[in-house]
Amino acid sequence: MNVHIEGEGTVSAGEEKARSASIRDVARAADVSYQTVSRVLNGHPSIRPETKQRVLDAMADLRYRPNQAARALVTSRSQTLGVVLGSRGEYGPSSSLAALEDAARERGYWVNSAYLRDTRPETIAAAVEHLRRQSVEGIIVHAPQVRVFDVLAELDVDIPYLGLHSAERGIAELAEDQVHGGMLATEHLISLGHAEIVHVAGPQDWIEAESRMQGYLRALSDADLPTRPPILGDWTADFGYHAAVELSRRLDFTAVFAANDAMALGMIHGFRDLGIDVPRQVSVVGFDDIPLAAHAWPPLTTVHQQFAGLGERAMAALLRAIGEPDVPTDAVSGMNLEPSLVVRESCAVAIAAKR
Repeated sequence: MNVHIEGEGTVSAGEEKARSASIRDVARAADVSYQTVSRVLNGHPSIRPETKQRVLDAMADLRYRPNQAARALVTSRSQTLGVVLGSRGEYGPSSSLAALEDAARERGYWVNSAYLRDTRPETIAAAVEHLRRQSVEGIIVHAPQVRVFDVLAELDVDIPYLGLHSAERGIAELAEDQVHGGMLATEHLISLGHAEIVHVAGPQDWIEAESRMQGYLRALSDADLPTRPPILGDWTADFGYHAAVELSRRLDFTAVFAANDAMALGMIHGFRDLGIDVPRQVSVVGFDDIPLAAHAWPPLTTVHQQFAGLGERAMAALLRAIGEPDVPTDAVSGMNLEPSLVVRESCAVAIAAKR
């Protein structure tokens, strides 16, 4: 059998099979229109049995496999979900994305992601439109800034979407986990006798930074201890290093809770360079439990997050939102998803702060 491809001469059926056959290739082989092939894929009742069989035979001969778009045409389900990412490269976002993808694959879905290089409304709108063009059935927004959700509300997104750490338009228990983690870190320092505790927060307007700071403030309030204005950082070890240098000029504190491990490790480095002993003079706690945290000197006490469990919980919530059957409300009830404190050697019993 010869198959003619317009503009490219004639190729043999064997050559046709060597590449991925398209719906038009099937139409040519079956001597029907590609609209007829689409109707066969869609189970349209108007197709005569002999025509349908001819199309199916052509599909088998060419080893045709419907692509994602064709499957969506047949089932009205793309089995694809979208993730909007507000940051990448850091351990937390990377681990969360991997957990989301793993959870989706376990339920038969693929994940497409769109990274926001900035938070301008047009950038956010373009990311959502990109995912919509992939026929995603729902979107998880792993973007840390509050303003991202403000823009999404104005866009009137017409498919389900959930914020990974947004209490207002998302999964409230995940947002509360961040608050709880901040409390764990601060309460540990309080239990060691620290009363003057500095908090180095993440960037302003970042949801996770705000939640962890709220945990810090709650713990101090519950213990009736004084609060200090948080230092707004940028999540980097370089910022932590320079913050330690500046804080060392007054040293009117005995402990630091840094909102992520990178800043905490940078602070330990800065204190060490200035001859300040961690933990005997200053105790330091981080957040995330990155792989390097256990190998710092001293090994870093930090808050560990269950990223795999977070991904499973978020994916289950989104699938329920899009009407996926067989996703029980207690899909992750047996998993311990709360953050936990990992105690290492960067904290010690408080000594009196220098005045």
